[in-house]
Amino acid sequence: MSKVFKALSDETRRSILKLLKEGDMSAGEISDQFDMSKPSISKHLEILRDAALITSERKGQFVIYSINISVLRMSSGTS
Repeated sequence: MSKVFKALSDETRRSILKLLKEGDMSAGEISDQFDMSKPSISKHLEILRDAALITSERKGQFVIYSINISVLRMSSGTS
């Protein structure tokens, strides 16, 4: 649970989750929404994935990220 709170403590990661709430996106599409380097975005995605807040799936040459709603529900205490 502490990984979830650490991941949610950063404004950029919360913004990434808001984007993914609207639909799945590639790392490039996510990166285009921020004024920071792609490696920085990749680090944020890694932290979110490590906390199980997002999932990733390789589709061809792209990695597509999705929000993991079940973990968010568990952390808020609803089912």
